[in-house]
This record gives sequence, structure tokens and C-alpha cells, in this order.
Amino acid sequence: MSRQLVRHYFPDHETLMLAVCDHLAQVYRDLLVNKARSLEGPSRIATFLDFYFDLLADAPKPRDDRVYDAMFALAAHSEAIRDELAGQYQTLGQLLHQEFVVQYPELTDQSASEISYLVVSLIYGHWKMVASLGHSEEHNKVSRQAIDRLIQSYIAVPPSDSTAVKVWERKAPN
Repeated sequence: MSRQLVRHYFPDHETLMLAVCDHLAQVYRDLLVNKARSLEGPSRIATFLDFYFDLLADAPKPRDDRVYDAMFALAAHSEAIRDELAGQYQTLGQLLHQEFVVQYPELTDQSASEISYLVVSLIYGHWKMVASLGHSEEHNKVSRQAIDRLIQSYIAVPPSDSTAVKVWERKAPN
């Protein structure tokens, strides 16, 4: 493929990266939908989490961490890329929120929102440590087990702050 052909379809790096971002989101959606379609109950949320920590032998997480590193670097200077990534992570968070509510009815709505935010944050940070910085993939299990303990801690001791931050709310651009 020539540079001219790429430039014909993507006049600048921002347009190209937005298309890559959309494509990767679709890849994840397809993998998760195909895997979760037949699941119910506890296996459903476990499968979502195991997928993101690359613990499913039959549905490996895409090896796209360097692409996401590049997108986050570009997001520092591109509102469009920042908005696209924020939207995709928020969508993942909303999906996880719903799965937590269904799987753990004893969780409050606020608790499910907080856990979804923490899980998405942990997923991103985890892969920066493992894929980008070269920590052992054995940490996949450590992070995944930590999420189970986090969920159980929210069930055991629900948050009491009624003035909690609205999870997933973004600040207004400067």
C-alpha cells in the first residue's frame, strides 16, 4: 500500500487514528459478543473480565497495546482522539456496570459504577505495565484476582458517601 493511497483515504494522522480506534473497538465488540452470546449468570461477567486480562485460551485479547499507547500519546494533543477513546472506555464501563448489577444484585448502583470505573482504569494500567513495560504476563492473574477481591469488598462494605462523584463524568474542555 502506498503512502499516497493512505493519504487519499486519511488526509491526516488524526483521521487515520480515529479510524484505527473505531476498528479496534469493533474487533473487541465482535470478540466479546461472540464469546458472551451463550453465557448467563456468573460465567458472563467472569468471561468479560477474563477476556480483558487475556485469560481465555479460546478468545485471546488482541495484541494491540502499542497502538493504544500511540493513540493515548496523540490524545494528549487531539480532542477528537481523546473524545473517541473516552467514549469507548465509557461504553466498556457502562457494559461492565450493567453486568455487575445483574451478577451482584446486592451492589448499589453507585458501587457498580465505581467498580466499573476502577476495572476499566485497572485494565488500561495493567496492560501498560505488562505489555508496554514488560512485566510478566503472570500479572494477568494477579490483577484479575484483585478485581474479584475488590468486588467482594464492595459487597461486604457498601460505600456510605451519598455525595459520591458521578462516575464517568468528564470535565469540560479548557
